[in-house]
Amino acid sequence: MKTCIDLNCDMGEGFGPWRIGDGVDEQLMPLISSANVATGFHAGDPNLMRRMVDLAKTCGVGVGAHPGFHDLMGFGRRHINASAEELLNDVIYQVGALREFTRLAGVPLQHVKPHGALYMHVARDEVLSRALLQAIHQIDPNMPVYCMAVSVTHRVAKEIGHPVVREFYADRDYDQSGSIVFTRRVGALDPQAVADKVVRACTHGLVRTVEGGEIAIEFDSVCIHSDTPGALPIMQATRQSLAAHGIRVVSLADALGPVAM
Repeated sequence: MKTCIDLNCDMGEGFGPWRIGDGVDEQLMPLISSANVATGFHAGDPNLMRRMVDLAKTCGVGVGAHPGFHDLMGFGRRHINASAEELLNDVIYQVGALREFTRLAGVPLQHVKPHGALYMHVARDEVLSRALLQAIHQIDPNMPVYCMAVSVTHRVAKEIGHPVVREFYADRDYDQSGSIVFTRRVGALDPQAVADKVVRACTHGLVRTVEGGEIAIEFDSVCIHSDTPGALPIMQATRQSLAAHGIRVVSLADALGPVAM
């Protein structure tokens, strides 16, 4: 049973006057411990990036880069067929942009978490996973990359000795392989049902699958997406249920422990 957990959320996913989801980043930020800030390719712009970094600093939340495919129209949830080298350069470009805003704010860049279709692509593509992890390791050998426990990313990271954060997706379905079921659109969810799912994963290490069974799940962080309809009541219900079961939301470093970091 887990007694503490990192709680992460994708932030700043808009562009200019456009916002995706319910537009509740300001209400969500105080409820989480790690923010994945959109870095401009699937969503985000310089003004949003700076605003999210400053807000995270005010709330004591760790800041991570959330790079995606170069797909603003499709919100980074459409696959782009490009070489590993090209995709890696896109990621490094985006990470570098956010790093300057964190340096300006006087906070560290805590982690990197690919977005959407890029996240799923990295999870199964060993060439890209290895290139990405080696590049991040060269930039900062202590900066974790978020991934699924069953992903190629996780396996390669262990091989090269780079820290990773295994995620549990509160607002996504799982299949029997242990992978999330990727979708471009998510409908409204019952906040308490999501909260119960998270608590069960934390207390019993289990999650139900779309095939009707259940599987063991290993994770260090729980993700709730800001663009999921009703994200705020989902986050509030999850925090309340975690607290009721004695599970604390803590910083990423505390959730991983000294060995993992």
